Amino acid sequence: MLIADQGTLDATDPRLDGKHLTIGIVQARFNADITNTLAEACKAELLRLGVAEKHITLLQVPGALEVPIALQALAEKLKFDALIALGCIIRGETYHFELVANESGAGVSRIALDYQIPIANAILTTENMQQAQARQTDKGRDAARVAIEMANLIEAIE
Repeated sequence: MLIADQGTLDATDPRLDGKHLTIGIVQARFNADITNTLAEACKAELLRLGVAEKHITLLQVPGALEVPIALQALAEKLKFDALIALGCIIRGETYHFELVANESGAGVSRIALDYQIPIANAILTTENMQQAQARQTDKGRDAARVAIEMANLIEAIE
């Protein structure tokens, strides 16, 4: 049994086969210019990797702190193979950045562990808008790939 493989997967790799998967996405609306692009890139990659559009659910919430509760609501439905968290937190002049980044990240991880469901965390935490813009498309695609690969991995283990 192959447990780990170093290297990049391509779309022909069976670990990235999304044909049989149902995926839930939670998108924070705060910094919507960035999060809309994250969501568009994520959804496009899910479709490219075979996830049927009818098997993709997208929920929007106000901000990154609200993402975990929506993920929890989706996880409780027990119909998703993986979930994806999308958001963008940009450092400001106060401690609020650290609070939001730490709490949203911890919440996402807790939901994944509590419900034993893979969650791809693409809540960007950047110093400025330029860094967020530079990452928005790639991280959206990466989140889709991580969700599919991890859903397939968990299925193979079970």
